[in-house]
Amino acid sequence: MEEKITQVKLKNGMKALLKEVHTAPIISSWLWYRVGARDEPTGKTGISHWTEHMLFKGTKKFPAKVLDKAISRDGGRWNAATSRDATHYYETMPADKFDLALRLEADRMKNSAFGEKEVASERTVIISEREGNENEPLFQLTEAVQQTAFRVHPYHHEVIGDKADLYKITRDDLYKHYRSYYVPNNAVLSVAGDFNTRAMAKRIRELFEPIPGGAVPPRLIRPEPEQKGEARFTIEGNGETTFIQMAYRFPNATHPDFFPLQVFDAILGGMSGLSTKTSRLYRALVDREFAVEVSGWAEPTIDPHLYRITLIKHPKRATEEVVAAVDAEIKKLQDIPIPKDEIKRAIKQARAVFVYGNENITSQAFWMGYAEMFASYKWYASYLDNLAKVMPQDVQRVARQYFQPSSRVIGIYLPQGNEV
Repeated sequence: MEEKITQVKLKNGMKALLKEVHTAPIISSWLWYRVGARDEPTGKTGISHWTEHMLFKGTKKFPAKVLDKAISRDGGRWNAATSRDATHYYETMPADKFDLALRLEADRMKNSAFGEKEVASERTVIISEREGNENEPLFQLTEAVQQTAFRVHPYHHEVIGDKADLYKITRDDLYKHYRSYYVPNNAVLSVAGDFNTRAMAKRIRELFEPIPGGAVPPRLIRPEPEQKGEARFTIEGNGETTFIQMAYRFPNATHPDFFPLQVFDAILGGMSGLSTKTSRLYRALVDREFAVEVSGWAEPTIDPHLYRITLIKHPKRATEEVVAAVDAEIKKLQDIPIPKDEIKRAIKQARAVFVYGNENITSQAFWMGYAEMFASYKWYASYLDNLAKVMPQDVQRVARQYFQPSSRVIGIYLPQGNEV
């Protein structure tokens, strides 16, 4: 896949990736910081997400309410998010109004205030968000699977953090986190849209190069020990639905097996973003009334993470029947050669999801920067080429290697008073 992406390196260490797309008079920019939930020690979980919230409280130059109105008035949209590996901020605006987005991000990279009142207010908001999540059975189950799968690695905790830490994190903790990680040499700016590359690079230098670089803290490295056998647990809660989640160890995004596993995912669970009704799990479990719903999912990450199969159990089936039905489908992929036409269809499906996700300018700007967080933009540019190289024997090999009961976690969410 040919991508005309220009890389610009500023004197303070900041990187910018620029891609001209003249299909509409729009520009989208995403400012990425290499800090996320994986960088948080016990006692500070959730601090990256909370810091992200604080950057919407404004600066002296751009007070919060004024800025929100200005972006809306100009027909733009903006938001932010924190993930396991990174934090990002984005603006998509009409091309002739776009300079506001660059000025905003350059200013709040160094001038966000973190006032005590705003910190207290946001503490209430985030704890309320956490408590809302805790009312959802699937959040409870997913968090428990995460905590069981990762005892040592900081992927152990959810991005929102543990409530015990959310009560104790102080304003000074947040500000120290901000000043430590929000430095230009820890940032990547990805911009796509209707602009001239030379002019855009010049403007980025004018706004961001005066910001001093800093000593970037080393990333938290705590490798997860090898799992010694299958782990199973049951949690109980409100509701009438039994959820099952089966999680298998999955390699990081730069591992050679990542792409064969993408094709495996398309065959077994169906790629997220398209209909999954042709997938093996859907046909074997939903069509045969073992499950009401089934999905498979993994994300590209810096360190090895998880491939999750999430199911809603059919009321007339026992949990063990459902797990056995999943195991049977995985065993077929391990033992029986996969037909070439099924591999081709799976690759086509994976391609379609990727291409569909890159149709608009906002998505293109997103993917350039996102790939830099766990690999490089070249990972994004070569995605389709790497998919095309996957052979049937590759898929069978990774099915055998990664989908073994001895290294999985099975979590069951059981409505109170029900039997497994």
